[in-house]
Amino acid sequence: MSIPATMRALQQTSLNGPQDMRLIVDAPVPTPGQGEVLIRVTAAGVNFADISKAHGTFGDGPRPPYLAGFEAAGEVVAMGEAVTGPQPGTRVVGVGNGAFAEYMVLSAAAAMPVPPGWTEQQALGLVVNWPTALAALKPLGNITAGQTVLIHAAAGATGQAAVTMAKHYGATVIATASPAKHETVLALGADHILGSRGGDLAAEVLRLTGGAGADLVLESAGGATFDASLAAAKRVTGRVVVYGLAGGEAAITNWDLVYKHQVHVIGLNIGVLAQAAPQIFGEVMGELSALLAVGVLTPGQPTAYELADGPKTLTELESRATIGKLALLP
Repeated sequence: MSIPATMRALQQTSLNGPQDMRLIVDAPVPTPGQGEVLIRVTAAGVNFADISKAHGTFGDGPRPPYLAGFEAAGEVVAMGEAVTGPQPGTRVVGVGNGAFAEYMVLSAAAAMPVPPGWTEQQALGLVVNWPTALAALKPLGNITAGQTVLIHAAAGATGQAAVTMAKHYGATVIATASPAKHETVLALGADHILGSRGGDLAAEVLRLTGGAGADLVLESAGGATFDASLAAAKRVTGRVVVYGLAGGEAAITNWDLVYKHQVHVIGLNIGVLAQAAPQIFGEVMGELSALLAVGVLTPGQPTAYELADGPKTLTELESRATIGKLALLP
C-alpha cells in the first residue's frame, strides 16, 4: 500500500470549543518513530476529553493549532525502528495524537489487536471507555456483590460499560441519565434510573438505599452534581471515583471532608494510571480480556459520522444529546 504525503484531518484552531475545529486536506502524514507504528485510520473515537482539549481545560492539553482526536482503530501500514509487531496488515486500536485524520501514529506496545470477528468501529472503547469504567469499579472502587453503585452519565460509552460490568459483579446499580435515555440504561440492567438534571439527587439515592447511601459513586458529571455525589455516598466507607468533569469544575475543601462529606474521593485518569501504575493497569486489561472472553462485554455499536461532521458531533456530545459511543470515519 502506498502512503500519501498529505491527508485529511480535523484541526483545532482555538481554545473556544469544537466549533473552531476545521477540516484540512493538506496535513502531513506522520512518520512512525522508534517503537511506533503508522495506522490507516478507519474509525476514530469521540470522547469528552476531546471537548476539554478544545476548551483548554484538559490538563497539559495541546495548544492550537493541533490535529484533534486521540482514540482510533485501523490497519497498520508502516513500522518505525525497533518494532517487531504488530505487522503491517494487522488491525489495531489505540490512543495517540491526531486521531481525527486518515493516518495516525501509535505506540506499537500499546496498540491492541482488534478482537477476531469485530470491526474497527466495534473495537472503539476497548482502550479508553471500558478500561476507565473497569478501573473505577474494581481496583479503585473495590465494588463487591451486594453493594450499591451510583453511575452518572449512564447512557454514555463509559457509563454503559460501567452499568454492564457492575451488574456482572453483583452490584445494585442506580444510574442517572436524561429522560430520553432511560430505556437504554434500564435495558442494560440498571436497577434504578434517576434524572440527570433537577431534583434532589442525594435524597433520592438515600431513599433508594434505606438512608445508607451508595457504597460507590462513579462521578463524571462534575459541576453542581459533584456535591450531590458526595452527599449520596455512604458515610465513612463510601468511595467517589472521579474520572470526568463534563459539567465543569467543582470545589471541595478539607472542611467539607471533615464536617460535611466523610467519604473517600479518588481521582482517575486512565492514561496516568497506565503510566504510573502499570501493574494495576495490567490487571485491569487482564480482567477486561476475561470479560470479553466470557461475553460480558460484547462488540460496541457506535454511532458513526463522517470526519467532516466532527465539530457538529462534538457539539452534540457536549450538549449531552447523544447516546453511547460515537465514531468519526475518515
